[in-house]
Amino acid sequence: MADLKKLIRVKELIDNAESALKVAKQILADAMGLHEGEKVESDSYIEKAASVGVSDVGSTGKIIEGVFDGQNMVDKKGTVYPVPANYASKSKLVPGDVLKLTVTEEGKFLYKQIGPVERKTIVGPMVYNEGRYQILANDRAYNVLLASVTYFKAEVGDEVTLIIPMTDESDWGAIEAVLPKFGDGETPIVTDEEEVPKKATKSKKKVDLEEELDI
Repeated sequence: MADLKKLIRVKELIDNAESALKVAKQILADAMGLHEGEKVESDSYIEKAASVGVSDVGSTGKIIEGVFDGQNMVDKKGTVYPVPANYASKSKLVPGDVLKLTVTEEGKFLYKQIGPVERKTIVGPMVYNEGRYQILANDRAYNVLLASVTYFKAEVGDEVTLIIPMTDESDWGAIEAVLPKFGDGETPIVTDEEEVPKKATKSKKKVDLEEELDI
């Protein structure tokens, strides 16, 4: 597990470095009137980003708005900005969420969710297929972030509650929770003894003590 955490940390550092380089290139391109940057294959995120996204330079740094696609943020020009996997996992971001990226003067990348998309939850088992973790539900396989699997300590075969867009147009989802295991899969039965309130037990002890003292 320690090695896995190190790999995730290294990937985050690489993603941050790549993201910083892309933003620097984009700022330079904007200043020179050019249009450079990596483009996404799906036009749906670009169209949504165009309707909600802004790009501006404020007092706190450069501000960019875009749409989360399951792994990255896409702005109105189709430029891709890597979103830290830990942030996406803990915030339970799903494709379609609107994000605001602030690039500070010190070069720090600060993401904030500003427009959550309407979502729903589904349940299914987790599998590992072709180098990635997936949740099987609705006769489909939904991809989930490795950092999310690690954060929730999920294992292959676990039943997982997954958050997906209400429109269900994405192949990605966010883990909501890992359902507990109960051996044979049955809900544990609580015995009558376990159901006795502590207060009632204390009252019985008090009665026994009074009997001993002949009160």
